[in-house]
Amino acid sequence: MTKTITTEKVFRRRQKVVAAVDLPGVPAGTFGKVWFVSGVTWVRYHVQFDNGVELANVDASELRDRKQFLAEQQAAEQARVAAERDAEQARRREELLARLGDGPASH
Repeated sequence: MTKTITTEKVFRRRQKVVAAVDLPGVPAGTFGKVWFVSGVTWVRYHVQFDNGVELANVDASELRDRKQFLAEQQAAEQARVAAERDAEQARRREELLARLGDGPASH
């Protein structure tokens, strides 16, 4: 599979980013900051990551904007909590309906 390269400038200097994929010495999800943008036909970035690793020639497809990444993570967490809450409510409803069916027959 051929790796596609970015030909447009996506990030700017000093922009906070996150590794979208595992990079050499940098696991996916590691925060970093763009220090240098270079290239004409292939726009690439020199990034200092929070774990102390500096990588040059990082393509934009391997990075994500930090604010957007955190917002997506928060939305996913809220969706997960809502799904858990809905499942708990459904379980309680089934429990209550089961108890209702087991009630006294004299009424």
